[in-house]
Amino acid sequence: MTEKQFQRLADDTMTQLTDIFDEIVEDVEGKDGEDLDVTYGNGVLTVDLGNFGTYVINKQTPNKQIWLSSPICGPKRYDFDEEAKEWSYSHDGVSINEVLSKELSDWACKPIEVSLDIDI
Repeated sequence: MTEKQFQRLADDTMTQLTDIFDEIVEDVEGKDGEDLDVTYGNGVLTVDLGNFGTYVINKQTPNKQIWLSSPICGPKRYDFDEEAKEWSYSHDGVSINEVLSKELSDWACKPIEVSLDIDI
């Protein structure tokens, strides 16, 4: 994958993740009186889920990766799997979609499906 292809793919992924988190936070805003916040700028997405913790997701152009810092699973680095068309963690093969779906479902106490529509 060229750097230009990565930039387009990573930017699209970050935009989709921002939209997904915005929708989730809007849906559960004020849960237990917590202040929730989603911000995206300079390639870094920060999601403050109150007492649950904060997610930080950013693109790492030199490595062609998406990095996730989760209050549950900690830091993970995702490479794009062109065959599966998803961002996958090389150590366990689990996609960023699966990790976020599980963790956010646990937080919201209801099923949440994180699904990225990736077109390469």
